[in-house]
Amino acid sequence: MKSLKKISLLITIVALMIFAAACGGGAKKDTTKDTGDKAGKELSGSLVVSGSSAMQPLVAAAAEEFMANNPKVDIQVNAGGSGTGLSQVAEGSVQIGNSDVFAEEKEGIPADQLVDHKVAVVGITAAVNPGVGIKDISKENLIKVFTGKITNWKDVGGKDQKIVLVNRPDASGTRAVFNKFALDGATPAEGITEDSSNTVKKIVNETAGAVGYLAFSYFTDDKVTPLSIDGVEPTDENVQSGKFPVWAYEHSYTKGEPSGATKAFLDYLMSDDVQNKLLKEQGYLPVTKMKVERDAKGNQTNK
Repeated sequence: MKSLKKISLLITIVALMIFAAACGGGAKKDTTKDTGDKAGKELSGSLVVSGSSAMQPLVAAAAEEFMANNPKVDIQVNAGGSGTGLSQVAEGSVQIGNSDVFAEEKEGIPADQLVDHKVAVVGITAAVNPGVGIKDISKENLIKVFTGKITNWKDVGGKDQKIVLVNRPDASGTRAVFNKFALDGATPAEGITEDSSNTVKKIVNETAGAVGYLAFSYFTDDKVTPLSIDGVEPTDENVQSGKFPVWAYEHSYTKGEPSGATKAFLDYLMSDDVQNKLLKEQGYLPVTKMKVERDAKGNQTNK
């Protein structure tokens, strides 16, 4: 009997050991599976971005880097002007609408339905053909040039050349910012009108006496000359301090709060890789470095 009791006790102990081992092994297996599932989730989806041509180089470069890290995501970046971007994101035909201006500034845009993501700051200034012969102009004379009151560069210290105006269309955010802060709201005279900043740069470069306006990000070579205004150079430092007046936020608007690949891409635009490296490479300024800020009405205050 004692032997039977010992055998029964031994069998019970062994059974308990086997059961415990099985439970422990099962728990370890489940934990590994959960971790693997989370790590294995790969971002996927497609989104279309449209709007500001001033923002296009930045967003396109960021999209390339983002897609390289997320091969199952496809991002298409189109230009067309801020008005187009705002209209298309509002109607839901694109996921992100890029704009150089606040949605509240564009007539017909349901700003209350859109969410503003300020991803960068852009400086904008007048760009002249290098043969014009000037690098600085007073704001007073700049307004006279663009409103047609001054028609020859010799009247502002340049060569004896007829002034050729190159404007952006009404939907352009770059035009809105330039008109508001460089021309004090004056309406430019008639001239050549182009819907792309790249085309504006090309025309100004190829046309004697031409003047247009471009974001700092387009001044990457000597094909056009950026103008100082009232002796203040168009530099990042002067924009950040508020000394240079012609600047704007670069907005990426979504219709409602973003999710999925759209949210992930907007988060990437605010990452250190983009804000501290890519922005500088592309000629933009990080929002975090600004010492001043503006509201939708154009009021500038110190931070």
